[in-house]
Amino acid sequence: MRAFTALYETLDGTTSTNAKVDAMAAYFAAAPADDAGWAVYFLSGQRLKRLIGAAELRRWVPRMLGMSEWLFEESYAHVGDLAETVALLLRARREEDGTPAPGLAELVETRLIPLRGESEDVRCAAVVELWETIPARDLFLLNKVLTGALRVGVSQRLLVRALAKASGVEEEVLAHRLMGQWTPGADFYERLVSEDDGEADSSRPYPFFLASPLEADPETLGARDDWLAEWKWDGIRAQVVRRDGRCFLWSRGGELMDGRFPEIEAAAAALPDGTVVDGEVLAWGEGATPLDFSVLQKRIGRKKPGAGILKSAPVALMAYDLLEADGEDLRSAPLATRRAKLAALVEQVPAIRLSQPIPGEDWAALATAREHARSTRTEGLMLKALASPYGVGRRRGTWWKWKIDPITIDAVLIYAQAGHGRRSNLFTDYTFALWRDGELVPVAKAYSGLDNDEIEELDRWIRKHTTERFGPVRAVEATHVFELAFEGIHASARHKSGVAVRFPRIARWRRDLSVQDADDLASLLRLADG
Repeated sequence: MRAFTALYETLDGTTSTNAKVDAMAAYFAAAPADDAGWAVYFLSGQRLKRLIGAAELRRWVPRMLGMSEWLFEESYAHVGDLAETVALLLRARREEDGTPAPGLAELVETRLIPLRGESEDVRCAAVVELWETIPARDLFLLNKVLTGALRVGVSQRLLVRALAKASGVEEEVLAHRLMGQWTPGADFYERLVSEDDGEADSSRPYPFFLASPLEADPETLGARDDWLAEWKWDGIRAQVVRRDGRCFLWSRGGELMDGRFPEIEAAAAALPDGTVVDGEVLAWGEGATPLDFSVLQKRIGRKKPGAGILKSAPVALMAYDLLEADGEDLRSAPLATRRAKLAALVEQVPAIRLSQPIPGEDWAALATAREHARSTRTEGLMLKALASPYGVGRRRGTWWKWKIDPITIDAVLIYAQAGHGRRSNLFTDYTFALWRDGELVPVAKAYSGLDNDEIEELDRWIRKHTTERFGPVRAVEATHVFELAFEGIHASARHKSGVAVRFPRIARWRRDLSVQDADDLASLLRLADG
């Protein structure tokens, strides 16, 4: 545990990608295989299902420390992060550093996971014992694991680089082995970093290849004829795997979506064995364009959709690429070759749609097509070099996303809440409102877009101009206007405003505008109708 805590602190304390890779590689080179397996689990963004609820911690800590609940809640409101609050309070009462903590695997497998399903008294006693005995330095990380809130600031790409540096196994091989479902532990880690993992998992997808944002003029890419242009569809990126007579549908996040989209699984059953297709799950009915993303949202999270939802929110797979055919890995072949094979394959499986190339003899013609992307319910264009292989992760140069400009509105800041992690002592999560009949109605939450100086300035202002408190949330004077940018908008009965926006972020602080200059809700609703 101590070694993983030290690694976490190093990763949290640097923005250097090389330093992060070096730190992880050093950890993997020295850690026992069972600890390393669990480290990979946490570093890859996976988390234990919550073992202890936040409400339970908020009951146990005041009782253990003999402090009043209101004082604990005030401390929590000031710090902004529950795990950190508990760790700080416990450290303040500790007279000594404690006994050595168990290894990461031992902690998780023998001390924490067995608590699931036990009574609250049993779980409380076990957690209190850990709090009282492990070194104070490990308390914060322990609390994060307990609550299922552990997040580590590394990407999958950096993790793979570190594993490759520590093991000598090629990055592409490691990235592939990390896909699919696996159980952390010594056996998993030893297979992961071995020359041959000795396991042919028929369900395993390939690592997804991701496009980079196109920020330059597309003419800098060279000849138009060297590029495939297609719509950037707005759905759930997925891979359909057909092997050993079975179908598997994987999300980009590595989640097996078994049973969630039975229409696609039924369509995939017609694919030849040994086929892997990369595509997008879209809400799609009888029309020539997909349904709004809000329709697809009705299916997200439903593991076994019923007949009603299948009828009201139908889905289809838009196929982009062919990664495997007849059991052969095609990723190193040029995109033009893979697409030709994909087109021939999809002709035999009508239930799977082919993402069609966008015509246009030059870049100017594609720019014109891009302007009409919203009318097709897409996010812009994808530009892919016809000679490109199918890579791993986001590697610049051959695949680009040429997105449409975001929708923008001018909105008023009305609520603020403290952030998490290193920003837990600053108000960084904001709620914004628009005018309706002389009243400000909340329409969006955003927490990105301001630089550090602006965040600190706004934090000081919020503390001085709070009008009400609702737990960790503060209502503030309606004074500041911000330009918000977002990718899409749709009507929503779940929101007081009647609309919901996608991916809102702060574009700029409009110091030049008064509150009366902010947009009204009717303007936003007109955009939704469009």
